[in-house]
Amino acid sequence: MPKSNIPFVGLHAHSVAGSIFDAMGYPQEHMDFAYNNGSDALALTDHGNMNGLAYQVLHAKKMEEAGNVFKPIYGCEAYFIPSIEEWREDYEAVMEDKKKRRAHAKEDQSGATIEDEDASKKAIKSVLNRRRHLILLAQNQVGLNNIFKLISESYKAENYYRYPRMDYDLLAKYSEGVIAASACLGGVYAGNYWENRENGAEAVLDAMRETTREMMAVFGDRWYGELQWNSIPEQHELNQYIIKMHEEFGIKLISTADSHYPNPDAWKDRELYKRLGWLGKSRPDYESTELPAGTEAIGYELYPKNGAQMWESYKNYSAKSNVEYDDDLVMDSITETHRIAHERISTFYPDNTVRLPDFVVPANLTATEALAGLSLDGLKSLNLHNNQEYIDRLDRELHVIDDRGFSKYFLTMKAIADRASDNMLTGPGRGSAAGSLVAYTLGITQVDPIRHGLLFSRFLRSDATDYPDIDYDVADPMQLKEMLIKEWGEDTVAPISNWNTLQLRSLIKDISKFYGIPFTEVNPVTGRMLHEAKAPAKKKHGIKAGIYNPTFEEVMEFSTSLQTFLRKYPHVKTHVEALYGQVRSCSRHAGGVVVAENLDQYMPLINSGGIRQTPWSEGQNVRHLEPMGFIKFDILGLSTLRMIEGCIEHILRRHHGVENCTFDQAKDYYNKNLHPDVIDMSDQSVYENIFHKGKWAGIFQFTESGAQEFCQLAKPTSLIDISAITSIYRPGPLSADVDKQFVEAKESPQYIKYLSEEVQEITEETYGFLIFQEQIALLAHKLGKDLTLDEGNLLRKLLTKKGTGKGNEAKTKIYEKFMQGCSEKGMQKVDSQKLWDTFEYFSGYGFNKSHAVSYSILSFQCAWLMNYYPVEWMAAFLDKEPESRKEKAINIARKYGFEIQSVNINTSGAVWEMSDDGQTLIQPLSSIKGLGEKAIEQIINHRPFNTIEEFLFHEEISYSKLNKKCLDVLIRSEAMTYLMDDRFTGLKHFWYSVAVDRPRNLKQFADNIEISKAEGDFTEEDKIQYLVDLTGIFPLNRVVNEEVLRKLSDKHIPPISEYDPDLQLTWFIPRDIIPKTTKHGKTYWIVEVIDSTSSITKIKCWGVRPDRDRIHINRPYLAKLDFDPQWGFSTRSIRHNFRLLG
Repeated sequence: MPKSNIPFVGLHAHSVAGSIFDAMGYPQEHMDFAYNNGSDALALTDHGNMNGLAYQVLHAKKMEEAGNVFKPIYGCEAYFIPSIEEWREDYEAVMEDKKKRRAHAKEDQSGATIEDEDASKKAIKSVLNRRRHLILLAQNQVGLNNIFKLISESYKAENYYRYPRMDYDLLAKYSEGVIAASACLGGVYAGNYWENRENGAEAVLDAMRETTREMMAVFGDRWYGELQWNSIPEQHELNQYIIKMHEEFGIKLISTADSHYPNPDAWKDRELYKRLGWLGKSRPDYESTELPAGTEAIGYELYPKNGAQMWESYKNYSAKSNVEYDDDLVMDSITETHRIAHERISTFYPDNTVRLPDFVVPANLTATEALAGLSLDGLKSLNLHNNQEYIDRLDRELHVIDDRGFSKYFLTMKAIADRASDNMLTGPGRGSAAGSLVAYTLGITQVDPIRHGLLFSRFLRSDATDYPDIDYDVADPMQLKEMLIKEWGEDTVAPISNWNTLQLRSLIKDISKFYGIPFTEVNPVTGRMLHEAKAPAKKKHGIKAGIYNPTFEEVMEFSTSLQTFLRKYPHVKTHVEALYGQVRSCSRHAGGVVVAENLDQYMPLINSGGIRQTPWSEGQNVRHLEPMGFIKFDILGLSTLRMIEGCIEHILRRHHGVENCTFDQAKDYYNKNLHPDVIDMSDQSVYENIFHKGKWAGIFQFTESGAQEFCQLAKPTSLIDISAITSIYRPGPLSADVDKQFVEAKESPQYIKYLSEEVQEITEETYGFLIFQEQIALLAHKLGKDLTLDEGNLLRKLLTKKGTGKGNEAKTKIYEKFMQGCSEKGMQKVDSQKLWDTFEYFSGYGFNKSHAVSYSILSFQCAWLMNYYPVEWMAAFLDKEPESRKEKAINIARKYGFEIQSVNINTSGAVWEMSDDGQTLIQPLSSIKGLGEKAIEQIINHRPFNTIEEFLFHEEISYSKLNKKCLDVLIRSEAMTYLMDDRFTGLKHFWYSVAVDRPRNLKQFADNIEISKAEGDFTEEDKIQYLVDLTGIFPLNRVVNEEVLRKLSDKHIPPISEYDPDLQLTWFIPRDIIPKTTKHGKTYWIVEVIDSTSSITKIKCWGVRPDRDRIHINRPYLAKLDFDPQWGFSTRSIRHNFRLLG
């Protein structure tokens, strides 16, 4: 790259972070290239947002630390219209047309605006889409806050349709500290040009003069005309007009590169990326299905140029376009950018003062005083205020919290928890926060950390610098967030954005589709590549068990199918490597929100789906909020809490006569019976009946068969046992066979040898194993010389990191103190070293005890309800299971001996209910797929129905709510079968007469009956499938009759759930066939089957020949199967070993 003697700074640049499907590369890539290309600064001006600002700031600090002097300039290419009020009037007029309103409704809000590049560079005819580009740059912190405010305002509903807009009035209000420029061929001057060019040059100039006067009135000498250099003829016409404004009004000119990709070679990937943005949508006319041959065909190069490259672009493109310019004027426009960057714009990082709401602090108190007072009040309410251990622990925690400056954080979390607990059930605790006594006294958690031996230092160390992080489980997170936004304001509570990226599978498919590669060639590769890479990737990491998803790099390295495909199509590989990880869309974090007053002044808020949310994200891949001064509050949904609440409602209705249970009544029952402070977690009947016998319906953390089997082998008898089991059942410990060793140690504790009394004291509860991270911290603290608990927790973190830097120095220092302390306590050096080695070994998969205990309490609460109120728990379980698992849930209920009463419009309610004897569960109308709440209300409010005519022609029923689609699913689910009489020849005839051509009157109904009489009945196979698809119920009695079952029993042939390995013969009913491919490309099937116990079992069928092998779904089979305790059921030949019964 040529270095430049011409001073220049790019003041107009885009990145993928904020210019989705228009720009490529994240801000740091653009900054690094600009620096290496000879620039000492770069602005980031993404379309309508500042979503890339956090990337820009963090990378600038990283460059500074490395000694690379580079100045970040913060800005935005805003969308502008002269008057929002006038545009809104036109908008409302258009929206009065109902059809247009419906058509445009889906486009009304988005946080991921896709720039329609060509459409913005012409006269915009659509009132709805009207907007022009405007470059805004922050001179200082005041200017930055003003741009934040402008962007936040532009995304408000009254200013938004497809694009966020601002006008002269908004600019005038927030112009201090802001520099503005006229942007590109889609800019404000360009708008004057496009809209008036047909009326002649003077019309264009008059419009531009008016714009200049308005902009100068707002910005004064901070208004700049922007020149750009390319081979587009209209660009040069526009340049001449802008120069005329310079001559007439004296406005300064700047030249910009308008960069959209991070290096000159990325142009082709950017062109493809733009086209991928239109896949599945109406492709613009200007977007060819073929990529341009080169930048000459496009007419521009959009990378971060230096001054020499800018001058070269000017000379090259002006010559090609046969347009003459004043060289001195153009040179001044290039160098003016450098003067602006270094003389008019301050060098600064955005203010990252931690922002939390002031309203959580009571008047006349400091946050520290308020927190201390509330914590002591909580201790009194728990009747622990006279216990010195609790008083001392509380004092220590409050001191650390105050010293770290987090008092207001805890007050904010308490305010959230108070509103949650007044309206819904909340979880006992989650994560390391359960180790905090302050959190317990404030009601943020329900777990007594002293009683359960949990450490505060695992949550918050006095010597750390990171922010606290309390994950908070609630029954309905959306309800809580909406409540907080309504009460505290949308500029105070903002959900956190998630930026979804292009992934390998979809990229390969989309790029292949673009190049016309047959999907028959692509699909086998994308279907096979993860499977091929998984085993070698797990082997690479030493993982023997559990779920593991290979990384992008590992799939590229280990998938032979993908490698073969990419060798054949190398251009696909090039694009995949360039585009993987580029932004695809905007969504919302599952539970994260930020809470602070006047957020719109301190961050540029955006909208997505009509919800005001943050421009920056916080999660595993990026941490952008915390460095910018915003703390994430995680409000997470837990369906188990809804299940518990539903069970309580059933209990109160059935045993306490409470017909319409309020939340206060449910909460009162929870506090008296299920709260962790009152429930008897040593109740052995719960452990024996549920965890030992394996009654797993809805039991939290025990939905996977592997966890269930491990638990039954381990036979827990205490909460800490459950905590250990759930901590061990993860890929790391399982790959090291800790599960097997744990079961052996638990069965024979007398053989466990402890290295010292201290080791026994801390690990005896886990049978000598280091299961919890806190155990490492405690052992280091108790055995080391003057090793604090904070240092013990620091050790836990250091052991998981490799390297030779500061972390290694700190680890060495702790090691020396540990070894010295062990020596002074009489331990042999070999034993001390062995214990340290054990620390290092277990640190890789030790688990957070605070989290494990909190979630084990939730598991025990589920088990307690299942043990003492089985039918109520089962009804709640069936109610809350999603559609995808409904059939399995119903089969589990049957397996436990419950009868299922089929759905019936006269007897079924809105939720699962139970018979008086507690033996039958009554299926609700809500379990019918496709039947909505409003339709169910119409049925329940106007029943009973004695005839089909009463149902079809009821004077008080609203048939707009109980419509044709509802009638369809009601009949096919057999919820209305009892209304059939002898006029109908079968269910299909009934369906045609009632639902296919819904009758509006009695005469039409009679005609329908007569016309469709020949339809008769559905086939038995159809009826079975309708029941399964619409209600989740598999009607076993229709598939295998009593006679067949009796014959099987007489011949001692068991169902597959009672398989006899000596006999090998068994029977079952296939429910689903899942085709799979081995790593060698051979086809095999996984067949999911059911039997009379309603258990779901999987059979691997090897050597399948799809052209010859056939298995009928929902038909009974007799089969000879192989069985392996580790791998389950299998067969080598369907043709030889499967026989259809009947």
